[in-house]
Order: sequence, then C-alpha cells, then structure tokens
Amino acid sequence: MEIQIAVAKINQYGSEESGDTLEIVERPNGGVSVVMADAQMSGHVAKAISSMVVRKVISLLADGVRDSAAARAASDALFTERGGAVSAFLDILSADLQTNTLVISRNNPTPVYIARGDRIEVVVGDSNRIGTSRNIKPLISEISLEEGTTILLNTDGLLKAGNHYGQGIDICTTLESLMDEQQPSPQEIADTILQEAIALDQGRPNDDMSIVVLQVQARQSDQIRRMNVRWPYNFSG
Repeated sequence: MEIQIAVAKINQYGSEESGDTLEIVERPNGGVSVVMADAQMSGHVAKAISSMVVRKVISLLADGVRDSAAARAASDALFTERGGAVSAFLDILSADLQTNTLVISRNNPTPVYIARGDRIEVVVGDSNRIGTSRNIKPLISEISLEEGTTILLNTDGLLKAGNHYGQGIDICTTLESLMDEQQPSPQEIADTILQEAIALDQGRPNDDMSIVVLQVQARQSDQIRRMNVRWPYNFSG
C-alpha cells in the first residue's frame, strides 16, 4: 500500500500571515504524521503560537513519543508560556506502520471525515483547545490501515465559509460527490473543497482555511518517496 497526503490552505483575506501551521514528520518506528495547529488569534502573533505548538509536537513524535502524550505536552508548554491566556486547536493525523493503524488525535471540535468504499463517516465530539489549563487530553480515534481509506481534517475557518452571506459549506456532500464520480487524488479533494469555501466567501476568505487529506492507496510501481510543495508569495523587493 501507499500513503498519500495533500494539504491546501489559504490566509484570511488581507492577512499576510496565516494563524494555521502544518508540518509532516516521519515516525521513527515507521509511518508518517501530519500536525496541524490553529491559533485562536490572527496575524503574526497567531502564526508564532501555532508554529511553536507544531514544532513542539513534531519534535516529540520524532523522538518516538505517542501522539496523545505529544499533544498533552504541547498544551502544557503553551499554558506555561502564556499562562492560559492563549489557546489553539490541534490535530495530529498519523499513519502508524508499527500498529498498522490510522490514528487521529484531536483538540479541535471540527468534524473529521472518513471515507471507506461508498460510506463516509463523520466523526464528531467535544474536545478542549490546548493551552487553557494543564492536563488537557485529546480525543483519540483509531482505525485499521486499509487500502481505500480517505481521511479529511480541516481548521474551523473552512466551516465558517459563506456565513457572512447566509450560506454554508457542506463538506460531507462534496466529498461524497467526489468519491462517487471518480477516484480523486488527495490533492484534488483538498483543492476542490477549498475552492468551494473560497467561492462561498466571494473570493475573500473570512478566516484562515486549511485542509489535510490522507489517502491509503494500492502500492505504486516503485519504492520512491515523494513530496511536492507549492508556496505562492508576493515579492516585495
């Protein structure tokens, strides 16, 4: 089998920096993890907070610390540094080859979408932001690592798309339509849903928006690991 991961994200309209930060790290015992943090502020301050959280988590994962423990440690670190005055949402999505499972750790109330075959499961549940107190625990979901599984995570900015215009995004319906009509790649899924959200905000995103899509596919013809990154920027020389 082969694990493919795609990310699509955009800043809030008019903001030079996003409060969402995402990183991908190899797991020392086999597999890969995606870490996504969304600081509940805006601009440069939010970026600094979410970056600090993500750096803390990926350093612990790289040392072999379990996902849940890494999330708790990041929460304690943020609480210690900011005295409970600053919080962030945190998601960790891991393909763990040691246990042959997909592990979703969430300190984020936004739903997670899991597509397997023709069925899409929406995973919801109350969870606390990190950084508000000590000993905050993530919600953990664990499923078997099986071909044909697609998992979608997003920050809350995506769910707010269209709210100013009396509209709202239906991620489950869009994902179901994509899966029914074709065999979309993770990047096609992420791009399609993000473009729909941007359109609902009439081309001016009202908040930072980030999507992560992980897909387990049949193994390709070679053993080469690949990663592609596109990073648009405005040059100010």
